Amino acid sequence: MTLFARAARALTAAAALIGAAALVAACGSAAPPGTTAAPPGTSAAQPGAVSTRVINPGGTPATGPSRSAPPGPPPCPTSALQVSVSASQGVAAGSTYYPIVFTNVSGTACTLYGYPGVSFVAAAGGSQIGIPATENPAHPRQLITLAPGRAGHAELQVVDAENYPPANCDMISAHWLRVYPPNQTAPLYAIFTAQACAKPRTILTVETVQPGTSEA
Repeated sequence: MTLFARAARALTAAAALIGAAALVAACGSAAPPGTTAAPPGTSAAQPGAVSTRVINPGGTPATGPSRSAPPGPPPCPTSALQVSVSASQGVAAGSTYYPIVFTNVSGTACTLYGYPGVSFVAAAGGSQIGIPATENPAHPRQLITLAPGRAGHAELQVVDAENYPPANCDMISAHWLRVYPPNQTAPLYAIFTAQACAKPRTILTVETVQPGTSEA
């Protein structure tokens, strides 16, 4: 083989080695399939970036321990109460005033709030006479807590049915009151005798429940 042929073969071999080295370098810098290379000047994970957001097991951000107030006594159910009507507290402008007294006869404290429902009835469990008591906002609503054996009251105004002309009243004697404790749907009954109007005339007016057994 001539000297010129040997030199040409050496140059060809050197060129092949240089091409292979370039190919290997290119393959080593490629991102793995299915991934995206980080943009220039950034890294996939940034040192010093620490998350402080706490996640509950349910997947919602934690809000810290509950600070809700402990529950107070529940509303007085009808079964926890006894109702009575005390003696008259006075007469004024053709009306007489009576405290309707609610006594807690249960073994646990409970609360009363707002107006009772009051109406005349023919008998305990009997049909209603006239219209129910209207509400008198003389006192604001307040939450009354009754310990066992303690009482609250609501002032009842009873208008003299004779204030109405007979044709507009259709007077009738009533001997019972049906009383719904505030926010309850089961009634209590109290013996109470008064003249009522069978027609829809305002005879009864009631105030909110207040502490104690009377205004005195």
